[in-house]
Amino acid sequence: MNEQLTLEVSPVPEPTLDNFLVGQNAEAVNTLRHLLPGQSVYLWGSNGCGKTHLLKAMAACHQGTYFNHESHPFLASITFQNTPPLVAIDDIESLTEDQQAELFSLYNEWKLRKNTSDAFILLVSGDVSPLAMPIREDLRTRLGWELVYRLEQLSDEQRLTALQNRAHEKGLQLSHEVTHWIFTHYSRDIAALFNLLDALDTYSLSTRRPITVPLLKAFFIKTKS
Repeated sequence: MNEQLTLEVSPVPEPTLDNFLVGQNAEAVNTLRHLLPGQSVYLWGSNGCGKTHLLKAMAACHQGTYFNHESHPFLASITFQNTPPLVAIDDIESLTEDQQAELFSLYNEWKLRKNTSDAFILLVSGDVSPLAMPIREDLRTRLGWELVYRLEQLSDEQRLTALQNRAHEKGLQLSHEVTHWIFTHYSRDIAALFNLLDALDTYSLSTRRPITVPLLKAFFIKTKS
C-alpha cells in the first residue's frame, strides 16, 4: 500500500464555500454566495448536513461573527455601533430562553435596518423547519421571514469524496483499502469522519507509521483500551 508517512500534524482546513461538497444543495450554496446586506437565510437539516460549515464559511467570508449556544457573551455583545456585516447563529434548537430573547431582538434590529446603509446579513441554522422549531412563538415566525433552505445529507459516494478532499487539503492520501475499511467499520457522519481523519493524522505522527488498514486497526484497539 503506497501511503505517505506523516511527518507533521497537518492543519485542519478552515471551512469555506469552495471546500463545501455541495451535493444536492446547489441552490442554497449559490444563494449564500450572492447574499447582500439586509438579507436573511434560515438553513435547516439533520446533524452532518453542513450547517456549521456553511455558517462559519460565511462568517469568515464577510468578516462576520459566528455564534452558537456555547458562545459567551452571546448576541448581547452586538450593539448598533459594532454590528458586523454578517451575524451567524448556529443550532438555535439549543438556545436558552435568554438567548432566544437576544435572537428575537436581533431579528427586530435586522428588520429595522434591512433597507438602510446599516443593513447586515442574518444567517441562522437549526435542525428542523421553522414551523417545527420548539422555541418561543414570536421567534419561530421570524425564522421564515425570508429565505429558508433544507440542507440534504450527502450520499455515501459524496461522503467518500468529501473525506478524500479533506485528506488532500491536509496533505494526506488515503488508499481505497483505507477508505473502504473506514466506511465499513465506522460512522458515516461527515463530522465524525473528519474528526477521525484528524485523530489518525496525529496517531500516524506519534507512531511514525503511514495511514494503512493495520494502523487503523491498531488505532481503534488503542482508543478502546
